[in-house]
Amino acid sequence: MVDILEITGPIYLCIALGWLATRTGLFARADMRVLGQFVLYLALPALLFDAISRRGIDEILDWRFMGVYALGGLAAIAFGLAWTRRLARREALVSVIETMGMSCPNSGFVGYPINLLVLGGPMAGLVLGMSMLVENLLFIPLLLALADSAGGGGHWRTVLRGAAAGLWRNPLVLGLVAGLLASLLELRLPTPIERTVGLLAQSSAAVSLFVIGGSLAGLRLAGMGRPVARIALGKLVAHPLLTVGAIGLFALLGAPLADPALRAGALLTAACPMFSIYPILAGRHGQEGMAAAALLGTTLASFVSISVILWWLG
Repeated sequence: MVDILEITGPIYLCIALGWLATRTGLFARADMRVLGQFVLYLALPALLFDAISRRGIDEILDWRFMGVYALGGLAAIAFGLAWTRRLARREALVSVIETMGMSCPNSGFVGYPINLLVLGGPMAGLVLGMSMLVENLLFIPLLLALADSAGGGGHWRTVLRGAAAGLWRNPLVLGLVAGLLASLLELRLPTPIERTVGLLAQSSAAVSLFVIGGSLAGLRLAGMGRPVARIALGKLVAHPLLTVGAIGLFALLGAPLADPALRAGALLTAACPMFSIYPILAGRHGQEGMAAAALLGTTLASFVSISVILWWLG
């Protein structure tokens, strides 16, 4: 148990520090947006470039990892839609929004710091890069298209085209592509620039957790018990279990994800709370209150669920 707390403790203490600093007025909630932009536009792209550009292209794109991660996420999407639509009797748009919370983990702001402590920097960076590829190319465009179609926002093909065009304005995707090109061409940056990129990369874990905590300050759970519990169970229990099932299925099909570090990385990333922009995306359809409450509840509950997974992983 002490070993588990040595991993989860720093993660959630940084989150708590961000919450406390915002609640006491040391930082305003608007400051979290500025710090979040620093992480999103500088620190995480630098981290992705630094982790990927140093590896050979055959090490970076592990199709088994991406297949397992994609299958687990797609299964979580199917599960979420079935649960919310068929069993909970939620209307189509609300069903998609709740499912988005169940299937899109915060792989950058929470997943990377956890994997950093469990797997070490190089492996955590590779897990982040491959996870980001799957999320940005598959999960997020699919769910945005479903939400816009359910909300009458346009034909799903138009939505997908818009999402695809937006990828090239995404700084994380740009960092990924730049790292892949540098790896493919075996390019090395001049030493001063390489060290600058490394310094920015090192800042990403602590600042991202601080931002998560500050963003949670002021959020309330009142009146949202059932949907919050449903989303939290889907995200923290169903998604990791379905990812374990995907790992088992690949093994049965003769294409096992053999590296235990990659297996742990896929599972821990899937077990993270939903991404921090969840309330913003839900707000496009008038569901920001439910999404913000779910973000708060799921993040708090994840301390227990991630600790259980770490204990299970040994």
